[in-house]
Parts: sequence; structure tokens; C-alpha cells
Amino acid sequence: MKFEEYRLSKEVKRNLAEMGFKRPTDIQFKCIPRIQRGEDLLAIAQTGTGKTAAFAIPLIDKLQQIKYKAYEKGSAVRAIVMAPTRELAQQITRVFNQIGKGTSIKTVCIYGGVEQDYQVKKLLEGMDVVVSTPGRMFDLQAQGHLKLDKVSVLVLDEADHMLDLGFEKDINDLLQRLPRRRQTLFFSATIGKKIKQQAYKMVNSNAIRIQISPKDPVSKNVDHQIVSVKMDDKRFFLQRLLEENKGKKFLVFVRTKVRAERVKAAMERVNIDTLSIHGDKEQEDREVALLAFRTGACQVLIATDLTARGIDIEGVEYVVNYDLPDVAENYVHRVGRTGRGRAKGKAVSFCAPNEQELQKEIEEYITVPIARATVTKRDYQETIEFANEDMSDWKSLMANAGKKGKK
Repeated sequence: MKFEEYRLSKEVKRNLAEMGFKRPTDIQFKCIPRIQRGEDLLAIAQTGTGKTAAFAIPLIDKLQQIKYKAYEKGSAVRAIVMAPTRELAQQITRVFNQIGKGTSIKTVCIYGGVEQDYQVKKLLEGMDVVVSTPGRMFDLQAQGHLKLDKVSVLVLDEADHMLDLGFEKDINDLLQRLPRRRQTLFFSATIGKKIKQQAYKMVNSNAIRIQISPKDPVSKNVDHQIVSVKMDDKRFFLQRLLEENKGKKFLVFVRTKVRAERVKAAMERVNIDTLSIHGDKEQEDREVALLAFRTGACQVLIATDLTARGIDIEGVEYVVNYDLPDVAENYVHRVGRTGRGRAKGKAVSFCAPNEQELQKEIEEYITVPIARATVTKRDYQETIEFANEDMSDWKSLMANAGKKGKK
């Protein structure tokens, strides 16, 4: 079934055609008619399968059919979309604006880390959809700028991640402020037993559960490899991988904010242009980094798990797990940044001796072993030689490499 055959407004159909959307993905096919009918959903599908459009398309179409004006001073919004990170909230807003172009539906993105004046101004203009992170939404609601009494649809995107991050109380507080008669949509790429129990408390008893490929959480479009490497040697292997694949887009995941900056500095010392993104960055810097990476102005982005959830950056050809994730399911979210839709991608993981237990947990979670990439002594030597020999902090490693070569 093609989108042109769906019961959608002509504006939405036109926008979908311009975006290159001809047929719905599996998750869209299953979700759109149910959302149009007003049913509560608990939807789980692999990352990169079009979950955002699965709720944005029917939601925009539904809101188009509701004619109303802003109530009193401030905004009486009809739909709230909650997301765990600013970057994901911004991305969801872009999708709503693309699909809703030419319609009467107005969408605003609100989040912390920036001045609230612009966001308040937009709310006062009257918004239909608010896409928000939890903190700023409650601030504006408490100040009287955001009215929730007319909300008819609540969407929790990457909801399990919000619960993992400790937003359960915030979500419960929000539920108390919303009308009891509403539609609740719960979307995620993965869902554990504990999160599942919490999720069912948020939707009504007749909620529909939709799960796509639950036994195969990782996209078949991604080629996986893992390399056994000492922790201190990871930067050399990353350098070599980047140099041998110039012009390709790399998203490199590290465990902490400090390591993100250290890896960035190490790459810059060998003249590899990189950017970093993590929670300690100012919002403006985060936006600049994502824009540069998205447009190809910079081909290497070093990130913490902040960007692993839901961020859709076109053309990411390699995901590198410089550090293995502490939580096995985060591997799925990380590698889901490549191989999206019909595109192919590669995921390369560096595994230090103290990360082998994490590797086992990941393979158990994705239910398949990850192919081992072998690195010969000659490869290792060449990687060392590839480094800048004038760098003092590399001297000991190079000396050790030389000793190994004499044995």
C-alpha cells in the first residue's frame, strides 16, 4: 500500500512525496491506522525503521481535522512529544515541520540549556504540538506559559531511555497534569522487563502492543566486527581506520565526556579534523557540531551515548565503538546510527582485555556473535609508524613496539 492511498490530507501526502516516502515501513504500516483510530500504543522497533514518522504522520493529519484557536493567554497545545535529549527533540521537530509543511499545524521545540524567551514567544503565538525534554517543559508549565489542559495526545519517544535516565517521576507528574481522556503512544527501539511493566502503567488497558523483529534487534544492513586491542592502543587503531577511509562519515562512541575530549585531541595531533559532542558542551556548541557533521563539513564526530538514541544523521558509514557500552542494549542504539533504511553500514568495536565481559553481554543480547577482526604484528607496527614520532606521549609505546619486534 502506498502513502497516496492512505486517508491523509493532500498537504501531508504532498510532503511525504517530496521527502521520498512512497510506501510505509513495517512500523509505520502497523501504527498509522491505529493512531488515526485513537488507540493507545506500545511500539517497539529497531532504530532506523521510521518510528518518528510512524507517529508524526497520523498525528499531524488528526490535528488538521481539529479546528481550534489558542485559549486565553499562552498556548493550549493538543499534543506533547517528550524526548530524553535536546538533539532528539530537535530532530523530531524537524520531522514534524517537514511533514506538516503547508498545513495549519504549528510545532515548537522546547529544551533547556538556552534562554527561554524565544520558546515562550512561540508558545504565546499558539502551538499545536510541543516537542520537549522534561525539565524545560515543567519550568514553562509552572510559569504559566504552557497550558496542558487541552492535550489530547501524549507521545513518549525513546521512553525506556527516559526512564533509565531517572525521568520516571517527571513523567508521572506530567500524567497527573494531563486530561485523563487522552491517547498515549509509547515508542522505543528496545524494552526490558522492568521498563515494560512501567510502560503498561502509562497506557490504558486496551493498549495495542506492536513489536517489529523482536528477536533480531540489530539491522541486517550493518556489518559488525570487533578488534581485540589494548586500551592504550585504541587511538592508533582509530587513526589508521580514519586514514584508510578518508571521505567517509564516522561516528565514534566513547564512554565518558573526558575521554571524548582526549580522543578528539589525539586525532587532532595527527591532523585528523574531528568534533565532539557530550553533556558538558554548551547547547550552541552541540548544535554547531551536529550541523557540521550532518552537512559533511566535518566527517568525524566523537560522542558519548548522548547521541546514540534516535538521532538520524544521513550518510553515517561507520560507527566505531571506541569503548564498548556499559549496557548491552546501548550497542543496538549506537550501531543503529548507520545502516538506516536501505543504506549499508559498518560497525567496528575496539575491545580491551577488561571489556571482554561487556563483549559477551552484547553478543548474548543481540543473539549472534560479532565477527573478530585479526590484526597482525605487521599491521600493528605500521600503525605505530603512522604516528607522529615527535610526540612525547607516544615514545614509550613506540619503544615497547620496537622491543616486541626484536623478539
